[in-house]
Amino acid sequence: MIKKSFYLILLAIMFALASCHDKREANVQKQKKNAVKVSIEEIESGIKKFIQKKTEEHGGYFELRDRGQDFRMKLVRVHTEYLANLGPKSHFACVDLADENGDVYDVDFFLNGEPGAMDVTETSVHKLNGKPYYAWKQQKDKTWNRVPVKDASTRLLGIIEGTDSFEFFYRVELPEIKGEAKMWIPIATTNKYQSVEVTSMKVPVEYKLIKDKEFNNTIMYLELRALQSKKVIEIAYKVTRLERGPMDETGPVDSMYLTDNRLMPVGGRFTEVAKEATMGRDESALIKARALYDYIIDNMRYMKYGNYGRGDANYACDLRTGNCTEFHSFFISLARSSGIPARFAVGASIPSERNEGGIDGYHCWAEFYAEGKWWPIDISEANKYTALATYYFGHHPANRIEFSQGRDLMVEPGPVSGPINFLAFPLLEINGKENAPKTTFSFRRPDPPAL
Repeated sequence: MIKKSFYLILLAIMFALASCHDKREANVQKQKKNAVKVSIEEIESGIKKFIQKKTEEHGGYFELRDRGQDFRMKLVRVHTEYLANLGPKSHFACVDLADENGDVYDVDFFLNGEPGAMDVTETSVHKLNGKPYYAWKQQKDKTWNRVPVKDASTRLLGIIEGTDSFEFFYRVELPEIKGEAKMWIPIATTNKYQSVEVTSMKVPVEYKLIKDKEFNNTIMYLELRALQSKKVIEIAYKVTRLERGPMDETGPVDSMYLTDNRLMPVGGRFTEVAKEATMGRDESALIKARALYDYIIDNMRYMKYGNYGRGDANYACDLRTGNCTEFHSFFISLARSSGIPARFAVGASIPSERNEGGIDGYHCWAEFYAEGKWWPIDISEANKYTALATYYFGHHPANRIEFSQGRDLMVEPGPVSGPINFLAFPLLEINGKENAPKTTFSFRRPDPPAL
């Protein structure tokens, strides 16, 4: 009987121990479950809620003090590719914020807490317009420290900041002319960002300067005959150009920047693509524009293939390839379809890594309207140099010249073919049919900027 009682007691102890083990195991599993990493979407939501709350508390701006400087900023985008878990209830976010002048700062945020209740414990300004103040370096103990970055030149990536001065040479070789011919050539003029002086003109026939009706571009108009066959037209400019940033708009935005052009439709498929590109990022026009900008960088390839170079947004949407005209026409169609005014300009990009020589054709760019400013962008260059994607969202470098603005230019006298699509190279019609004369650009910097 005693032996039986002993065995019963022993069995009860074994059951109790097993039960304790099960409870401990259940607690371990519960802890593991609670320690599951917070998702990227939850971190993104957490940082957005924090910025939104602070923005509402400070009159529509997110306020930040860093390196002894006070910033008032608007959210541009959250870098979802850099969101990360650093440990239990500890997270990292990288965010683009634009200040009142339009400069874009990359700000690092460290957060603690659970989804829906995250607090920011530290912030620091990491980059200005894509140029870093510091880099992150992992130490032997697996922690990460900031390492200062020396000032780096962007000149080898095609950018001259501040100011650039150069001579620009526009040369056209006329073809054989049989019958009557008419030609339209853009003439660069002075505006807020470029000072332009025509230093010489070599033209084999009398000409007149006309203006288009919508954009007020200056255009040289010529009527040619067989006598001018094989002749050369040369125009020389002296140019000083400023780096371009966001520009305040003092008056109402013209409604034409929301309507369609012949090759830049609005609505339909472009509305659907824009909705896809901006899904979950509809807080403001600035955020939506950045989402469209990133969408085109991610989904298009810079490729001179097929019927490229016309600035046909449908072509860009179908093939997802093209040159600068397709990149920016696609953006403008998407932006306008999202209710964001956008406009087009064309000129030439001046090489930054040398100080004279030829130029590989024209270059175009775009602007969009948000937060009371026109924001310059260059998506095709950002596509080529992804490290400069932040810079080209809100900036154009000093080393370029602008010929004309707008699409579907209406002039008098006008071409048989109708409104001019855009004007960079000359438009030549011989007996009413378009002809492409050989056109070359070159430049020289008398006083090259220091590296």
